[in-house]
Amino acid sequence: MSVFFVTDSTKVDGEPVSSATLLLELATKRLHDPLPLCAAYWREWGRHYLTAFCRAPASATVAAPHPEELEAFLEAAPPMRGGEYLRVEVLEQLWRELDEEVHTAAKAHPGGAQEWLKAQNPAWNLVGRVTFHLAENKKNAEKPFAFLATYTHLLTSQGKPQYLPLGNALREYAGKKEALLALLLPVHRAAEKSGAVRELVDSRRIFQPLAWTVREAYQFLKEVPVLEESGVLTRLPDWWKGGRAPRPTVRVSVGQERPSAVGLDALLDFRVGLTLGGEKLGEAEWKKILSSNDGLVFLRGQWVEADPDRLKEVLAHWQTLEAIHLDNGIPFATAFRLLAGMTPEITEADALPEAVQEWSFVHGGDWIRSQLGQLRDPRQTGRLPAGFKARLRPYQKEGVHWLRFMAKLGLGACLADDMGLGKTVQMLAALSHWKEEDAGGPPALLIAPTSLLGNWEAEAAKFAPKLRLFIAHPSSSPASLLNDPVALGEVVAKADLVVSTYGMIARDDFLRQKTWSHLILDEAQAIKTPSARQTKAIKEVRAPVRVALTGTPIENSLGDLWSLFDFLNPGLLGNARAFTSLAKSINRSADSARFAPLRRLVRPFILRRLKTDRKVIADLPDKTEVQAFCSLSKRQAVLYQQTIDDLARQLEEAEGIHRRGLILSTLMRLKQLCNHPAQFLGGEYSPAESGKFTRLTQIIEEIAMRQEKLLLFTQFREMTVPLHDFAASQFGRSGLILHGGTPARERKRLVDAFQREEGPPFFVLSLKAGGTGLTLTEAPHVVHFDRWWNPAVENQATDRAFRIGQKKNVMVHKFVCRGTVEEKIDQLMKDKRGLSDGVLAEGGETALTEMDNDELLRFVSLDLQSALAGQ
Repeated sequence: MSVFFVTDSTKVDGEPVSSATLLLELATKRLHDPLPLCAAYWREWGRHYLTAFCRAPASATVAAPHPEELEAFLEAAPPMRGGEYLRVEVLEQLWRELDEEVHTAAKAHPGGAQEWLKAQNPAWNLVGRVTFHLAENKKNAEKPFAFLATYTHLLTSQGKPQYLPLGNALREYAGKKEALLALLLPVHRAAEKSGAVRELVDSRRIFQPLAWTVREAYQFLKEVPVLEESGVLTRLPDWWKGGRAPRPTVRVSVGQERPSAVGLDALLDFRVGLTLGGEKLGEAEWKKILSSNDGLVFLRGQWVEADPDRLKEVLAHWQTLEAIHLDNGIPFATAFRLLAGMTPEITEADALPEAVQEWSFVHGGDWIRSQLGQLRDPRQTGRLPAGFKARLRPYQKEGVHWLRFMAKLGLGACLADDMGLGKTVQMLAALSHWKEEDAGGPPALLIAPTSLLGNWEAEAAKFAPKLRLFIAHPSSSPASLLNDPVALGEVVAKADLVVSTYGMIARDDFLRQKTWSHLILDEAQAIKTPSARQTKAIKEVRAPVRVALTGTPIENSLGDLWSLFDFLNPGLLGNARAFTSLAKSINRSADSARFAPLRRLVRPFILRRLKTDRKVIADLPDKTEVQAFCSLSKRQAVLYQQTIDDLARQLEEAEGIHRRGLILSTLMRLKQLCNHPAQFLGGEYSPAESGKFTRLTQIIEEIAMRQEKLLLFTQFREMTVPLHDFAASQFGRSGLILHGGTPARERKRLVDAFQREEGPPFFVLSLKAGGTGLTLTEAPHVVHFDRWWNPAVENQATDRAFRIGQKKNVMVHKFVCRGTVEEKIDQLMKDKRGLSDGVLAEGGETALTEMDNDELLRFVSLDLQSALAGQ
């Protein structure tokens, strides 16, 4: 479970901790501390468990919450690294781990569970079990409720608590003042926060059975959270659930009937009414509610919570919106925002007003609910198109059906399957279907990085040979054709799919100005920056159906979300300024539930499956990632310290952009020095002068002995040849090299050569050029020689080997020089303290330029003892 908030090397008080231990730390020792949003979210989970533990009989296993509660908790999850793995099953597993750890600790404590809880945090110290009971008293019309305070005397042989009136405790604990005070401590805490309890304690009526009016009972019910927070248990009427009674609500219905148009321009029917339990309220019932002043009213054989002023306010809110859209209907995008629990327009106040949320319910009608069901759970599949050669897995067939369904609705779709799950083949199958259904229509346009053109060409020829493909790029087509709009138009008209690049679309008027049947973006994270030239060019292209393909989970960052959806479904997330304001307000908030409406809004437009989900794919082997810690050679350590000393001197006079440039250039030098002194100074790459080369020797020896293959990634193009030559000397055979200067067609030849069983034993790749679009499953070993400081980029590179077709377990070695800035950045990447996701996404260097001089120098300083360990 460690991917969310704790890793194997996360420490508390210097000691490694498990997920359950950290959850308890957050919910006890850090209960009142201000925390980052992600940590506050997990603290809430720990608090939820401890609350249930305190309410449960001693030693009993605490059952996990109801699935609906778990789903609600998932909905509120803020963006976090690894958040795509969060499932109900994961929460249940965390709950079980917590339960085991708490019961083990409580059992081992000399004072038992009560004293153990007290030692963790006094707030959880429920000494004794005092319970306040409220029940209906139907025989008394004026005072229809009865109150009684009890305490748990013992557990019966069946394990059930035996309640006795609290007054009995005065006799039982006679002469045992400390025990009585301990028993009544939660009651006294409650009296400090609740006026009603204080009056009961002061008058000593708390020791007597009482008859209460409706208003007295309602006041008590509203204070139940305060009582339980103080340690008092409550037993309440069955109709009081989740902190409230059944409520009359304003029911808002959208999308009951099928609209005449499709897409975001569709107009949906919109109606407002008053209901109780889903049934319409009559005029006499409505008047009875409006005349109530006690907080509760008896209606249809049950007690119902009533707040006339709020109900009038909420009804007026929705009737105003109904009046605006009564004749034509409500826009599709607005309807989706309302169903997600958001305001009709994107604003900083993303959620509906509190009163509106509490006293109204937006209900999807029959038509829109059926569509949402298929969007969120695309179980249907159907036949494959004629002539399609691939055998698709069940989840891939579902993906093809989902893409076709989204196109029929006129909605943009983001296929965000994990790396290696076959987004390309699913897209080709969907394109083949579209060709069958609209044979005479315009071609589709697919935009991809230049490095992936050969991949699309080869995959289309292999799986969809009937799909006529044309590559509009100088690497595949003559410049004379690409520069002749007339000739190019004739060629394009005969194609089913035109493939080009982000660079071409930014400078080619023909591609931008033509109307296409579909516009598909591969590696769609390329348009995450709205102001970028290629992003603006993409959004100029006209196409009724838009698809984004990306293996990077977009739920990990709010910053990139708007630009992607502005391409897929313009207007759904409002304008850029409004969404930026919304994103900032969500990130500033300590309430993780603020994410839930936005997550619900975008989720129907995103289909993401994970390789690690055995329900998706059960035949993929495991992946193990380890930090390969390296020492520095003595020469590396001397040069590293000299670089830090130079930085310290220059920082005294550096300001503004000069200071920023100084820091970034120094960080680059430190990275190079950690690799090898020759990368910084030039000269021979002697293995003895680099701790990383020494560590690589040990790894290659074992791989070569097993006669297995290796992928060796570096972010520096100039390191590819030295690494190749060194690895060749260790393997006794030459390998392959791929970097940004490798021609697109040469990439395929290199991949084919490596994928042959008798092919080269290793492949050196620059991280940026070789991190996407390649299938290199012959290698069960991956080494990241130097770090990009962005886990997403590293994971993309690792997934060249860890993908469908891999038969062996994959071992990933991430090189880190001890005592250097590499080790400190590595720790930040694992536990997320200090740097936000957004900063890490830019490579990590950006945040360091914002540190003050002392903080920066401490961060990049050399720990000589650690750095030279092993020398």
